Amino acid sequence: MISRLSVLLLLLVSISARAELSIQITQGVDNPIPIAVVPFAWEGSGVLSEDVADIVINDLEQVGEFLSLSPGNMLSLPSEENEVFFRDWRILAQDYLLVGKIDRAPGSQLVQVQYEFFDINREMKLAGEVLTGSVTQLRDIGHEISNVVYELVTGTRGAFTTQILYIVSEELGPGNTTYRLEKSDYDGQRAQVLLESGEPIMSPNWSPNGEDIAYVSFETTLPRIYVQNIATGQRRQITNYPNINSSPVFSPDGSKLAMVLSKDGNPEIYVQDLVSNELIRVTNHPSIDTEPSWTVDGRSLVFMSDRTGQPQIYQMELGASDLYVERLTFDCFQCMKGNFLPDGVNLVHVRRETRQDPNYQIAIYNVETLRVITLTDTSLDESPSVAPNGSMIMYATKFAGRGVLDAVSIDGRVKFRLPSSQGDVREPSWSPFFN
Repeated sequence: MISRLSVLLLLLVSISARAELSIQITQGVDNPIPIAVVPFAWEGSGVLSEDVADIVINDLEQVGEFLSLSPGNMLSLPSEENEVFFRDWRILAQDYLLVGKIDRAPGSQLVQVQYEFFDINREMKLAGEVLTGSVTQLRDIGHEISNVVYELVTGTRGAFTTQILYIVSEELGPGNTTYRLEKSDYDGQRAQVLLESGEPIMSPNWSPNGEDIAYVSFETTLPRIYVQNIATGQRRQITNYPNINSSPVFSPDGSKLAMVLSKDGNPEIYVQDLVSNELIRVTNHPSIDTEPSWTVDGRSLVFMSDRTGQPQIYQMELGASDLYVERLTFDCFQCMKGNFLPDGVNLVHVRRETRQDPNYQIAIYNVETLRVITLTDTSLDESPSVAPNGSMIMYATKFAGRGVLDAVSIDGRVKFRLPSSQGDVREPSWSPFFN
């Protein structure tokens, strides 16, 4: 697992980022799970660049479902199983305990991180292993441990080793704005610039294997779609059609790109095969069709259309006639940017409830029960992107007059914010799992 990360880290384009995001928890659950994460013992010389225990604490607390015990309140600081006395942790009302130690791997410059995870009430060790990597991989190792803890406690696969794409726009002076396509860990750390331009960059999207990204760049003054390899930085221009070329989205198998083109008149949905370059027109309607996303099985596309007079969300099977387009949303004045959760039933979208209501908010619509849950209470929310485990949604909004990224759990109980130290941040895209 960590050896794979070593390869990725060696191949990543080493371009330093100019803006860094840092998580601010804005809302958590009422009764978070108490967990004690003991500072990991370091048995080598010098000072480590990363604190693995702190990384785990931050991961677990940032999703709002856990509350860690301060080391100052711990009765002991065990680093392995034979030093753990369950009674001490029950006295402190802890449900779970994580301990560990770090040492140099024999005969190499690598480090070994040993961790053990315990259920206090059942007096049982739930997990334990030794992870080996370079010092620069300590953050990755911490995220890996967080994934294990999160899944064992919640039953849901952890997404702490995932990453996000986003666009930063920074005004350098009158008429001088720079745009950056950046990539970072899910929590905004270790940001890297993948593309920088004096012209707008839009609509970043991950390939399903996490190796490539698609986006729209105006670097030729006209919008064009590109696919870029993350590791090498090599890129390929996919479209060069007149007028609108926008909204690229990889199919679930990575072989195709859905997109919006207006080369034949008004904006329509198209699909291009990335191997043969065959281009297929999907929609054919005099109204605007835009914002495509794929259904989980890859057989249909979800998109926004104003064919009824206001933006609503529709679904259409590939190869079907436009006569068989299915309208999905009916109960909102405007519904946009639809994207199914991994369950294929709940549709994340942006909605404006009524003509009189100026607010655009993130919501989930169950296409079977017709139930709607509005998740956000801010007013200019857009571009929702779902974590690969389906537990969180990241979106762009405004805070203190600047563009920021916010995240909300699918039940609306947990929220955190990723403000940037520089510029406005928008259009997040959450990566798939990398393994």
